[in-house]
Amino acid sequence: MYDYMSKYRLEGKIAFIVGGLGLIGKEVSTAIASAGAKTLVLDVNEEVGEALVVALKGRGFDAIYRNLDCAEVAKLDESLSILIDEFGCPDAFINCAFPYTKDWGDSSFKNITLESLQRNVDIHMNSFAWLAKRVADVMVNNANGGSIIQFGSTYGVVGQDLSIYEGTDMGEGESMAYAVIKGGITNLTRLMSSYYGRYNIRVNTLCPGGISGHVAGVSDKQDPLFVKNYCKKTPLKRMGNPEEIATVALFLASDAASYITGATIMVDGGWTAI
Repeated sequence: MYDYMSKYRLEGKIAFIVGGLGLIGKEVSTAIASAGAKTLVLDVNEEVGEALVVALKGRGFDAIYRNLDCAEVAKLDESLSILIDEFGCPDAFINCAFPYTKDWGDSSFKNITLESLQRNVDIHMNSFAWLAKRVADVMVNNANGGSIIQFGSTYGVVGQDLSIYEGTDMGEGESMAYAVIKGGITNLTRLMSSYYGRYNIRVNTLCPGGISGHVAGVSDKQDPLFVKNYCKKTPLKRMGNPEEIATVALFLASDAASYITGATIMVDGGWTAI
């Protein structure tokens, strides 16, 4: 009899989680570690990272923290090489980082500057693209396949519904930089899946919808009216939870998703269905 549940397990595998300390990233790190993978949590806050690792090890999971700053684009090659030399080729590479500049909250069409657009594209889209390409090449040389999961967004697939921002403290809500970045990440996934599929390397984009918690680069608390408007439009009538995103990342990282590549997986409560 086919052992279905074993396909979700990650024992004997190595996973790199870039942005593994964020609102969603922390749950992704926990989910991957709980499935048995040696989990390398990569982010910029050493104190928070070490605390998470202690908590995960306390539950019997194999987790390690290392510093990786996506904003230091020129150092990405060196940083990745050091990690691979120390831990080996990852079987699963998940990028849920969200690097942004201090003026991210002013990335509307009215306020954005060329300098800000260029910088955000560089530290976010370009870092995602380059890390994925470099990891894929390492997986090719390792000849054991692998899974690469890029975090996109609903707004990398559809335009923003500006009506949900009306009357909130979030302005008109639109972000030129965000659309460019997430759209680029999503389409690169399609090309990478086409090219690297021959090496049994799967590349997918996971697109979360609205998640309960802070709005990165904008505020530490979501505007109640925005939440109400968002939930009203969403078929499931609520925002998502980080755990609901992490379970999908776990699925895509596992052999349960062995025939899924080039996909844009919407985890948005039905937002993009209507």
